[in-house]
Amino acid sequence: MTRASTAETEPGEETKSTAQAARTVQSLERAFSILEAIAGSDQPLSLAELSRVTGLHTSTAFHLIKTLILLGYVRQEDTKRYRIGPRLFMQAAGASNEIGLVNLATPHLKRLADETGETAHLAVRADNGIAVIAKVEARSTVRTSERLGIVRPAHCTAIGKVLLADLPDDELENYSRTETFKAFTPKTIIDRASIREEIRRVAASGIAYDDAEFSEELRCVAAPVRNYTRQTVASLGISGPVWRVTLHEMRRFGTRVAAVAAELSRDLGFKEQKLRTAPARKRG
Repeated sequence: MTRASTAETEPGEETKSTAQAARTVQSLERAFSILEAIAGSDQPLSLAELSRVTGLHTSTAFHLIKTLILLGYVRQEDTKRYRIGPRLFMQAAGASNEIGLVNLATPHLKRLADETGETAHLAVRADNGIAVIAKVEARSTVRTSERLGIVRPAHCTAIGKVLLADLPDDELENYSRTETFKAFTPKTIIDRASIREEIRRVAASGIAYDDAEFSEELRCVAAPVRNYTRQTVASLGISGPVWRVTLHEMRRFGTRVAAVAAELSRDLGFKEQKLRTAPARKRG
């Protein structure tokens, strides 16, 4: 039996763990009460005011505020009063942008799912992995079980390869050098040089494929979604069972996925760069 089993738990060990978890939750509740008090006030609040509003002892409130300042969620003014910090605004802006992106993408996902008969999804970066933030199920009775918000690896998923392809060369090099690449299927690429080569191919073609690299039962296709700054803000793709999405179908779907991703990109203000042609040389 493992040490974690009930039979081998040290006397008092479970009680200590429970007490520690309770203290952690209590600290989070207190920190959020401070944030809510500051956010709900029209004016910056002093330590004494925060202590009174939250019901926390002054020393407890002070230590929690100090941590929130270090993390960037609270800002201290010269008058020793406290306002909401820049990091909280960044998080709020990110959530707002993500919601707006999902709202814009949903009609495109529905159309893509209807046209291909496969599940369409939208993903964004999540640390060194990716997270699906929106999806529309295929009309077929056989569907994928991809859950929203679950972080997936980037190196062996089509939607992940698209997001990696937007990385600058130095960041891609660092990613390929420091990341641990797990083999999920016999087809998963785990060689670092091969991964860099695959990502550069995706960057050049604008389409990524996952030929049963993450799941032996699925094939996937994805393309980048870009905004007005030409930055890849998400990847749009489809996935389906290998017996239905053949290699031929996967390549055919690639063209359609890229077209829908381009339409969504235009909705976000992305414009293709026009190639400049040299002026015609005069004869004579």
